[in-house]
Amino acid sequence: MAKKRLILGLALCFLVLLGALAGRLWYVSFYGLDKLSRYIFFCLGLTFFLFVLVALLGVAGVVLVILCHRPIPVFDAPINILITKLLPLSMYAGRLFRVAKQKLERSFIEINNTLVRARKIKVPPERLLILAPHCLQYSGCGLKVTADVNNCRSCGQCQIKDLLLLARELNVQLAVVTGGTLARKKVLELKPQAIVAVACERDLSSGLQDVYPLPAFGILNERPHGPCVDTKVSLERLRAAVLSFIEPEAETAGVN
Repeated sequence: MAKKRLILGLALCFLVLLGALAGRLWYVSFYGLDKLSRYIFFCLGLTFFLFVLVALLGVAGVVLVILCHRPIPVFDAPINILITKLLPLSMYAGRLFRVAKQKLERSFIEINNTLVRARKIKVPPERLLILAPHCLQYSGCGLKVTADVNNCRSCGQCQIKDLLLLARELNVQLAVVTGGTLARKKVLELKPQAIVAVACERDLSSGLQDVYPLPAFGILNERPHGPCVDTKVSLERLRAAVLSFIEPEAETAGVN
């Protein structure tokens, strides 16, 4: 819960600042300005105030979903605004408070995953997409698995082979991508109903925001050799995340 509190707390601080700005704009609009300027400042203040109000509802909605472990439909729209607008702004504002960007990104990923779990979404296996980063591929391999993951020769020097076996076993889709642009292209092309994405903090946080409200569960990769080269992923966590989305009858059929 501590990770989730980090970015939510920063978001609340950001909302307090916006609320203060809205109050200041309203104050200025009523004192010492001509009619047009008053109208402009009043409208700006009202815009900020409404954004703060909706975002506060989004924060309250996230907290209630975390506590109740289930979605609360009345908060869907405010949570959407919180995830796609306020939390990204809060991550930028975090630099002013000297909060490490990676910590904020991890906090966002934790919140996203909690919201996805609470929705308890089930989809046919063929409508689930595993998105994996190309840095999982062995750096000395010359095969173009980003063009077609089936180009992998299953030599065992990296985990692409394991991902292929998992995808075939559970009958889910698998794509290996070089970054956010190709990831978005794959999502548009394959039209999944749910996504399990593997990436670093930066790519995961931005990618999850891009596809929201499409249910996407994020798993951080492991970087024993540093970022972007010969990374790894916990296959146990990946399998568990995929199975959590698959419809029970499909899961049983896959085991059989």
